[in-house]
Amino acid sequence: MWLKPVIIILFIALVISLFSGYGFLLKDRGISSEPSRRTVRALGLRLVLAGLLIGFLFYGVFTGKLGSNAPWDARYADKITPSEQTIEAAK
Repeated sequence: MWLKPVIIILFIALVISLFSGYGFLLKDRGISSEPSRRTVRALGLRLVLAGLLIGFLFYGVFTGKLGSNAPWDARYADKITPSEQTIEAAK
């Protein structure tokens, strides 16, 4: 129950970090020839957030707390309803 809100919060923080890094890049462009500290710090934060996001996604998938209900997912091929079977037979 706590996993999905954490993933959503991490994703939102990742997007915010992306745009703040872009803003720092544009603002500090003409100050010096080396990359600004704020831009590098935003990149580091974005890498940490992305690592955490991927880690939580893997945790959720491997523990079964996150899953897929996509029709093309092979795990759900045996759960086709009778109405879907008649549609497939008509094709």
